[in-house]
Amino acid sequence: MSSTSPQKHVVVIGGGILGASTAFHLTSGGAKVTLVTAGTLANGASSRSIAWLNSSGARSAEYHYLRLLAIDRYRTWSAHHPESRGYIRFNGAMKWAAPGKTFRDTYAAERSRGYESLWVERANVAAIAPDVNAEAVAEEGAIFNPGEGWVNMPDFIPALVAEAVAKGAEVIENAGDVRVNVQDGASVGVILGNGTQVSADEVVLATGGDVPAQLAALGVTVLDRTPAAFVLITDPVDAEVKTVLNTPRVAVRPTPDGRLVLDSDWAEQTVVIEDDGSFSVPQESVQGLLDEASKVLAGNPRLTAHHVGAGLKPIPGDGLPVVGPIPQIPGLYTIFSHSGATLGLILGELLAEEILTGTPSPVLKSFRPDRFGSTDGAPEAVGTGAWEPVKQ
Repeated sequence: MSSTSPQKHVVVIGGGILGASTAFHLTSGGAKVTLVTAGTLANGASSRSIAWLNSSGARSAEYHYLRLLAIDRYRTWSAHHPESRGYIRFNGAMKWAAPGKTFRDTYAAERSRGYESLWVERANVAAIAPDVNAEAVAEEGAIFNPGEGWVNMPDFIPALVAEAVAKGAEVIENAGDVRVNVQDGASVGVILGNGTQVSADEVVLATGGDVPAQLAALGVTVLDRTPAAFVLITDPVDAEVKTVLNTPRVAVRPTPDGRLVLDSDWAEQTVVIEDDGSFSVPQESVQGLLDEASKVLAGNPRLTAHHVGAGLKPIPGDGLPVVGPIPQIPGLYTIFSHSGATLGLILGELLAEEILTGTPSPVLKSFRPDRFGSTDGAPEAVGTGAWEPVKQ
């Protein structure tokens, strides 16, 4: 990535993986970068992600290709950063269907596009994934994807930002309610929570589940189906777990320090958004996840909760990434996506290259913000809102 233009100053709002990646790639490309975040780095949706690196299931050709590029970038990062191999691992993932359902069509779809996918009979599960309880697997068997893995964002994001800082980026944490400063219809920088103005040539809005509301306040429509959700982090487990599991009742992946990260669709539906905007999780849901995870692991280890992280889970209205310039507001870009963990490195790279060179990426053609249309009545500024800590 290179540009012959004068050095640009870009402010990136958001300290999750999408903001950190964009800031890193902009700095690597020669831009002056200021990364600002309402709280601390990695304290939002990135810290609450199962962070499963995959292109599993049936997807459009364009989206599958993007995800394959994304996984490739993690492999490249790991190859050049040996210390990252503790928190970026590719030990494969296993999934199976719920009772009365089948994954045979999913297996066929994955194989048809060349994705590495193995059908594993229940009797052979122990040979492929000895950390999995074979008796919990669907009677028809399971799919094992050897090339899939996971990343631990609370480790990776600080490492990514540290490299950006070493190359000249500035980081402002605990900036409060950061607003995009729009003057005469164009973005001219940001206003921090304390009123300090930071001018910029371009601004990137990468604030996770808050993006649609922030853009709506500027008169820009991005369809949204962001729910409240939570993940559960266990205490250290007296069993070696390597395989990412995506089962009908629980998803499981290990952490570098011997814990497990758990989540599930049924559990996230029980999150309560309190009147003050904080989030609470019923104890029954916490214990339910622990019980379900124990069932799918070999030896059915006793699991206990270390902590719960609840908040918004960013999902665009059509489920696909939203990346690129906001046509109605020159100088403003956004990056908003589900599967931010998988897509983090590649989306940040491609958006940074567009900002630096002015050349649109063909890879991002299907994922532009303007596919949703727009509304009228933009104010001069829009706040990000701070992520509220979990209320337990």
